[in-house]
Amino acid sequence: MTAPCILAADLGGSSLRVALIGRDGAVLALHATRHSLGIEADAEDWWRGLRDGAAALRREAPADFARIGAVAISAFTRSLVLVDAVGQPTRPALLFTDARAAEALPGLLARLPPDHPERPQINAFHPLARLAWLEQADPAALARSVAVLEPKDFLNSRLTGRMASDRVSSARLAASADLLPAPLLPPLLRPTEVLGTVQPGTIEGLGPVPVLAMANDTWAAVAGLGALRDGHAYCISGTTEVLGLLHHSPAQAAGLLTVEWDGLFQIGGPSQHGADALAWLAGLGLDVMRGDPPPADPIPLIFLPTLAGERVPHWDPDLRGAFLGLRRDHGAAELARAVMQGIAFNNRTVLDRAEAAAGRQAVALHLGGGGATPGWAQLRADVLGRPVLLPATAEPGLLGAAIVAFAHLEGTGLAAMQDALARPAARILPDAARHTEATRLHAIFQAAEAAVAPISRRLA
Repeated sequence: MTAPCILAADLGGSSLRVALIGRDGAVLALHATRHSLGIEADAEDWWRGLRDGAAALRREAPADFARIGAVAISAFTRSLVLVDAVGQPTRPALLFTDARAAEALPGLLARLPPDHPERPQINAFHPLARLAWLEQADPAALARSVAVLEPKDFLNSRLTGRMASDRVSSARLAASADLLPAPLLPPLLRPTEVLGTVQPGTIEGLGPVPVLAMANDTWAAVAGLGALRDGHAYCISGTTEVLGLLHHSPAQAAGLLTVEWDGLFQIGGPSQHGADALAWLAGLGLDVMRGDPPPADPIPLIFLPTLAGERVPHWDPDLRGAFLGLRRDHGAAELARAVMQGIAFNNRTVLDRAEAAAGRQAVALHLGGGGATPGWAQLRADVLGRPVLLPATAEPGLLGAAIVAFAHLEGTGLAAMQDALARPAARILPDAARHTEATRLHAIFQAAEAAVAPISRRLA
């Protein structure tokens, strides 16, 4: 009998990718729909994109489409889709880039019990803050809403007719359930559980196969990188960067999120910047969009990558970016290296704090996404002082979704399926001399952040 394949989808910051994944982890067919996200979005566009992507796969690979055994969808998180009793959005979705909730923070914090365990986590990007903002900005939509879903939960609800989320993606919402303005928390499942089956007629040509609850795109990509293991670290480098250390027990670190990841604990979280900083630089007319960083400058240039405020590790929407140490002889190459190095320095701040909290060093950093180039991986290895592993797949999020689905279909553990399908293609070791210099520059980087932050807030 021919082995089944998986219909996997990954809703990211720049595109919705829908693919058929074979039992060996290979991408059999893929359809991508590009988009540009602001602070709000129409969730119906994502549903149309999923259906259109599935239709394109059916036309391109009809034999593979006919043997789909399960569906697994991941998506960006820290985004809210408010729905009514029949699952229809009551307003545009609030996206992870939205910092307008800062306006509601003073009032929200004034109402919060001072000893509430969620209080230290609350900031402008927290779901409770966004709901407090909606109480003021769109109370009618909030009143019509019966559930707050993550983007992938909305797509899953359209497929199965069931509204639910998972305990990884909705951890912050669950932790503040007693403070919600209404009973908006949906049922929470393990990411590896089956949410339901595909309803007839939702996707043409697709039968009633199981739909996995899944988790956010970071969790899926970490599995696809092979990093969902105790003591391993990961970095997903895309439009924004997400970095964390996996540990067997919870540990708290300043500015980092500690979230249970179905038996492991992720210590880290999403930053507000990533490879988009290079895109910004290229948009100024500079020729910088290359895969590897230029050579080091004897007199270094420091870049603060907080062009759009910051989430991990500072949680401050008013922070702004800066170049420090500019000289007349600096050109596009020096600016590009400074941008890449500044992002790596932020990686180090996050990893240093996570390792200190866990009391251990990371075994290795698994690097995925558009920033997972050999040269940038070497720069990160030199800055972090840790081995950096590059993946064999260009689609870790889709592979991670497939790993979860295959584990369900075959009744095997997630770890065993990850071992079988998520294999690194290269192991890049740090250079001792460059790591020593990077340690010196990282201290300067942190001093620059502290010095510039008050000026950023005054400008904001």
